[in-house]
Amino acid sequence: MADTVLYEVSDGLATITLNRPEAMNALNVETKVALREAVRSAADDAAVRAVLLTAAGDRAFCVGQDLKEHIGLLAADREAGSGQTMSTVREHYNPIVRALAGAAKPVVAAVNGVAAGAGFGFALAADYRIVADTAAFNTSFAGVALTADSGISWTLPRVVGPGRAADLLLFPRSIGAQEAYELGIANRVVPGGELRAEAEKVARALAEGPTVAYAALKESVAFGLTHSLEEALEKEDELQTRAGASEDHAIAVQAFVSKEKPKYLGR
Repeated sequence: MADTVLYEVSDGLATITLNRPEAMNALNVETKVALREAVRSAADDAAVRAVLLTAAGDRAFCVGQDLKEHIGLLAADREAGSGQTMSTVREHYNPIVRALAGAAKPVVAAVNGVAAGAGFGFALAADYRIVADTAAFNTSFAGVALTADSGISWTLPRVVGPGRAADLLLFPRSIGAQEAYELGIANRVVPGGELRAEAEKVARALAEGPTVAYAALKESVAFGLTHSLEEALEKEDELQTRAGASEDHAIAVQAFVSKEKPKYLGR
């Protein structure tokens, strides 16, 4: 894996760190490929029970596409008469978002600074966002004459509502941490110096939790957003049957009866 993305697994927690702080963790091709492979690895690894997505430095979580590289790639496209550059949505962004949102385990984003464009989209693809009080969000796309990508056309309206999403997409602006919390973009805001420790604490607690139940919760909420009540009830029945058959459910019930803290196995 490239040095632009760091990947570490410890005690069931996979930590993925964007590592281009000198470029505000902008997404060049190398970084996008490495991030795609990292999130896929975390999603597919049964030993990983939670994922923490964060970034190096204190200025930026990720400012989206590396526009310096992008300019050169667009020029090469014009010379070749191709549109290869924009295939990055299909080849990189979509797989990254699918892996984050579809992982059968909780994903926590620790947003340490500016999250713009695809960086904003990746943060929204996580299940839980812990945000430094100095961080900010910006859709950015319209500012460079582009439309939404990285799943943000789906996630943002569901988090803030379609009206606010239209405003933030059509008129990009910086959304500070407190406003992000009020809009529901941030689940928790902490002082910048405490972000990493707090995010690791939350992510490790999730890594020690009932993984099958967490996966079912993710699936049921995503399903319920796009289906009828009757369909959602049927899905709840299906998923509760799965969760009820897990070892962790048996452990939880026994621990409750014994008045002990459960020690989950993640299966």
